[in-house]
Amino acid sequence: MALVYKVSLSSAASSSSFSFANTKSFNPINPNTISCSLHFKSSSSSSSSSPFTEKHSLERYQRDNWLYNVKQQEPTSCSISSDPESIRQNDIALQLPELKNLLQVLREKREEKCGDGKGEKCGPGNVYLVGTGPGDPELLTVKAMRVIQNADLLLYDRLVSNDVLDLVGPNARLLYVGKTAGYHSRTQEEIHELLLSFAEVGANVVRLKGGDPLVFGRGGEEMDFLQQQGIQVKVIPGITAASGIAAELGIPLTHRGVANSVRFLTGHSRKGGADPLFVAENAADPDSTLVVYMGLSTLPSLALKLMHHGLPSNTPAVAIERGTTPQQRVVSMIPSFVRAFVCVCAMCMGVLVCILLCSLLRMYLLKCSVASSPVVVAAGLHAFAIMQVFAEVKDLAHEITSAELVSPTLIIIGNVVSLSPFWPYSSKEVPCLAGVI
Repeated sequence: MALVYKVSLSSAASSSSFSFANTKSFNPINPNTISCSLHFKSSSSSSSSSPFTEKHSLERYQRDNWLYNVKQQEPTSCSISSDPESIRQNDIALQLPELKNLLQVLREKREEKCGDGKGEKCGPGNVYLVGTGPGDPELLTVKAMRVIQNADLLLYDRLVSNDVLDLVGPNARLLYVGKTAGYHSRTQEEIHELLLSFAEVGANVVRLKGGDPLVFGRGGEEMDFLQQQGIQVKVIPGITAASGIAAELGIPLTHRGVANSVRFLTGHSRKGGADPLFVAENAADPDSTLVVYMGLSTLPSLALKLMHHGLPSNTPAVAIERGTTPQQRVVSMIPSFVRAFVCVCAMCMGVLVCILLCSLLRMYLLKCSVASSPVVVAAGLHAFAIMQVFAEVKDLAHEITSAELVSPTLIIIGNVVSLSPFWPYSSKEVPCLAGVI
């Protein structure tokens, strides 16, 4: 069982240390270490193009700055541990005093509202598990928007987009509890305890999750834990990435005569290995659509297993990075015969012919509707390497590596992918090219 701490309201507790349920304690942190830590995060975290909250991004610490009530000074010398667990526990220790203060304020607010000064007539608050969709704030439900704007405290994950977080009410407090490979800002057990502690003092607590909270979001675990403690939990569904991103690309997840079912798979592995947790033999059904969440690292093994179980190697597939956000990348590979044609002619006929062929290829892409994706297509060969990854399943892992896609990337495998207007391997590609030339 992972170590779990319970936020304490005891005035005797030290403001610079905290205790775990199994009595393990963290050493007090001196002011110089605090200044060094915050300075390190500010100076080493530049604003990135990511639409999400990266683990040590400057945006994260600006958003959660209420937790770090420390006078920041330029440190004369810093020695910060690079160990992820040390950084994590240091962060928790820095946050604990303000978490205690907020608990006390919310508790007093409830007691004052109840009128008897003891809060005996007041029950616990509510916890809302809110799905925020794949990133586009316009995909939020009206109910989710209302709850977000009326929350006392919001615990948010990494894949809640910055645009969604901008909608939070002015009086709410934000607390990052996101997880990424190699770094969990809070363990799942610690998240449970935070939700419980604030609900017990009557707060409206919102647990913000990317996508839908009950689709690979561990929302069921949080709901089960809180209900066992007598806390009412309300779930507000969100548009899961499979639905939102497929719609963005014009891919029907089911289609009469093409796919009669859809299956969601997790690409997570056990203990960071290269194999996915589970691939059933019937997952290789060519009449079904497979959607793989969190599958970048395990895709090579997954693809081999699917083909081993009978999935045709030329099954259409697509990988989408940061889908529905302004930073969406869907790398579309130009048909191999077209690329080879351009390369050979360029070597034999010179630069001017190469430029002409590039212009013709751009016309071909536009006419075939491949270039009408959200990513702007520029003339020239270089543009082909930075667009989007549509590929046959046998080539998908290689093309993803070449395109250097990063998390979060959703993978869709199935014949429905070829129905997308962006699919570059249609049966019309040869006549289309001939028509342009």
